[in-house]
Amino acid sequence: MTNGAQALMKTLVDAGVEVCFSNPGTSEMHFVAALDDEPKMRAVLALFEGVATGAADGYARMADKPAATLLHLGCGLGNGLANLHNARKGKVPVVNIVGDHATYHVKYDAQLQSDIETVARNVSPGFVRTARSTETLCEDAAEAIAAARSAPGQVATLILPADVSWGEGGVPSAPLAPPEPEPADDATVEAIASAIRSGGKTALLMGGHSLREPSLLAAAKLAAHSGVVLMAETFPTRMERGAGLPPAERLAYLAELATVQLTDIEHLILVDAKAPVSFFAYPGKQSYLVPDTCKVHTLAAPDQDITASLDKLIEVLGASQAEPRLQSARRPGRPRGKLTAEKVCKAVGHLMPDNAIIVDEGITSSLMLSMMTEGAPRHDLITLTGGAIGQGLPNAVGAAVACPGRPVLALIGDGTAMYTIQALWTMAREQLDVTTFIFNNASYSVLNIELERVGAERAGTKAKSQLDLRGPVLNFAEMALGMGVHAVRVDTAEDMNKALEYALSMPGPHLIEVMTPESLSGVKRRILPWMLRALPNLPLSVNKALKRKLAP
Repeated sequence: MTNGAQALMKTLVDAGVEVCFSNPGTSEMHFVAALDDEPKMRAVLALFEGVATGAADGYARMADKPAATLLHLGCGLGNGLANLHNARKGKVPVVNIVGDHATYHVKYDAQLQSDIETVARNVSPGFVRTARSTETLCEDAAEAIAAARSAPGQVATLILPADVSWGEGGVPSAPLAPPEPEPADDATVEAIASAIRSGGKTALLMGGHSLREPSLLAAAKLAAHSGVVLMAETFPTRMERGAGLPPAERLAYLAELATVQLTDIEHLILVDAKAPVSFFAYPGKQSYLVPDTCKVHTLAAPDQDITASLDKLIEVLGASQAEPRLQSARRPGRPRGKLTAEKVCKAVGHLMPDNAIIVDEGITSSLMLSMMTEGAPRHDLITLTGGAIGQGLPNAVGAAVACPGRPVLALIGDGTAMYTIQALWTMAREQLDVTTFIFNNASYSVLNIELERVGAERAGTKAKSQLDLRGPVLNFAEMALGMGVHAVRVDTAEDMNKALEYALSMPGPHLIEVMTPESLSGVKRRILPWMLRALPNLPLSVNKALKRKLAP
């Protein structure tokens, strides 16, 4: 007779969930054993729960369908919470399977007993359920999968008590079809068309699924026909870009620079995006970044049909024959000399192969990446959607599992790398084609910048030591070698070029530790807060030139 775990496994694969990123414990052993009964389910072991959850996130971004995670009790779920937060903010479909104590064991309050549902609601507010019986387990699972796949995508958490898993009489459930998203209604489209026709400067702020080719091409037709500016959210879940695709300017991370981009916009049209706000509150500065003189319109919410909504707007405006502007093909030159973060980004743009996937968690070190790769062969870009660092390495694992024929390039800061460094072991175990750059500037560089921006006074030696990674300086090449990943440490552009060419010519994984100074340090860091405070008093043309220089 089929037990609950075996029936659950069948339910998952029948619904298209074919990869499980796992970090199991005792309560999940029957699920682990059931893996051998289902050849369609790939099991990928992670040495830390944050790697498993981040890998599931990266997988879904590229596969456009959820993977499962297998986590051990509330503590395991808690360890994976940061990257589930990033998935929630990115509206990414993930199905969490969280093991729990047997139902009759809960009353004893054993050492690992916790309130899993409360923990889960932080990251999967739309679906959290504890399976109550083996007979109904697969119905619960089918509903969890449907919830995860419902537009725009979400984290769904199914809690699996051990006795429900090992109980006999499990019956697989057929997949449930999620509801089909609807486009914007006619009245909304007509109102937005009127705003565009009014003659005021108009921008489309695009996010989520709108940054894929079909929606980008539709938006670019509107830009060509009506002069609409195309903007992208600061940290896209997944953005298709490069030669032959329409370019969209990303909003800057620094609120002062984002305000420069928005200051003369009279109509801001949201397409699978939210109105921009600053990432943090700063003394004396606005949190809501849309100018008072700008009217905000929503063409398509995340749960609507994005491309169909844009197509309706194109039809109303008569823009169907417009020729969209496409990014021309061009690459930066080959970098030379002493290594800097900008030269690393330049090398990526110079050598990037066709159809690559870039995972960007370089923080301040990858400020020039967008500019250096805008004309490179078309590629996908994954970024830090929720702001919780430690996403990049696990996302690279998931992206490589989802797209085994595509090279993955991960640009990672040294501080963030240490949150989920265990991902390197999974890359080696699975022999994933990932080339990782670790920017080793021995600093939490972005926090040094923020220390100045928030106006913290009298920051002395003790305070600054909390943002410094020297003493000892981390050696990522040796760590990678210890986990089975080919690795080198370089400090010249010539050696870096050679290392990248080798990595791209040989099956992965590879790690290139780039020894670089901070991108914004010394005089640059000291004058940055002063310059940002001065922006409101400078001409707009000067502000835009400064923005292009700092965050192109």
